[in-house]
Amino acid sequence: MQTITIALFGEAEKGEYHTAYYLRTLPELVENLGNPPPDTSGLFCAVQVLLYQSSLLFFRVREEGFSYQDYLDGLHLLQDQWTISPISALYLPGVGDAAIIEVMLNYCRRHHSIMITRENDFYDYLTCRSNQN
Repeated sequence: MQTITIALFGEAEKGEYHTAYYLRTLPELVENLGNPPPDTSGLFCAVQVLLYQSSLLFFRVREEGFSYQDYLDGLHLLQDQWTISPISALYLPGVGDAAIIEVMLNYCRRHHSIMITRENDFYDYLTCRSNQN
């Protein structure tokens, strides 16, 4: 049985930017990324991914939902260098910006992955798109 791998973009206490962290255990997560900063949800979701025995590909961003270049850099790493296992899903907590989501959705379409979002982020995305039209 092939392991499910989820790519997650989020803030973390430590770790490098522009780096993909492939994690399979909670101790690896804590060792590489530390504790979650206040008012963030990326590392909390990362814990859930690992508890459900899926693999995690974590990309550290400076600010969840707003660090546009960090998201693009992570996506480029994902497209150009990731070959260990297929990405089943992308999760971008805090992202409601249509520009970021559209780029990620294009990746999902090409690689038959799903994008995971939260209700309030989805609402932000829909209202952002309707304001652009």
